[in-house]
Amino acid sequence: MNAKRWFAWVCLALMLVAEGLLFHSNHERDAALAQLTKVQQELSATAAERDALKNSSAGQQATLIAYLKGQNETLAAKVKALQANLDQLQTQSQQTAEHLSTARSALQLQQEHMQQLQVQQQQAVEAANTIACINNLRAIDAAKLQWALEKQKTATDVPTVQDLLPYLKEGVFPVCPDGGTYSINAAGEQPICSVPGHVLPAQ
Repeated sequence: MNAKRWFAWVCLALMLVAEGLLFHSNHERDAALAQLTKVQQELSATAAERDALKNSSAGQQATLIAYLKGQNETLAAKVKALQANLDQLQTQSQQTAEHLSTARSALQLQQEHMQQLQVQQQQAVEAANTIACINNLRAIDAAKLQWALEKQKTATDVPTVQDLLPYLKEGVFPVCPDGGTYSINAAGEQPICSVPGHVLPAQ
């Protein structure tokens, strides 16, 4: 696996981890919100009880007020702690979302770069195949001319593949790298390939 593919997989893994962290952070934030709401409701209930005690006897009122005051302080401390925890969770959630966005952007850039490299590679292969095919056409044309010279043929005579094999490298008729079909044509004409662009330069 080359470095570019390795980097793409790393970006994808980081993005999945960030997604998981974001989900976990949002879950903790929701739980903290629910707990904060519960404590706020308890505070409201305590305040209601305190108001109800205003009409009770002085002794009972003092005792209950002291108790409720302690409860109120305890609940207020819980609210403060929960609010601080909620703020921290919201910050973590925001940071995780930013990391996830960065990972997605990096992965997208890597994919675009890989696509660009694939296009460039394809273009390079096509160019190399075109050059190889044109060289094949040159070899066929040279073999035709040599065949016509040795066999005293005219420009209108058309050789067969078997006729040209003795004049080709290693006695093998060339093959177009892109799967094109060669037309040998007459001795006085250039050979051609069926693939567009695979053409001998005009003489």
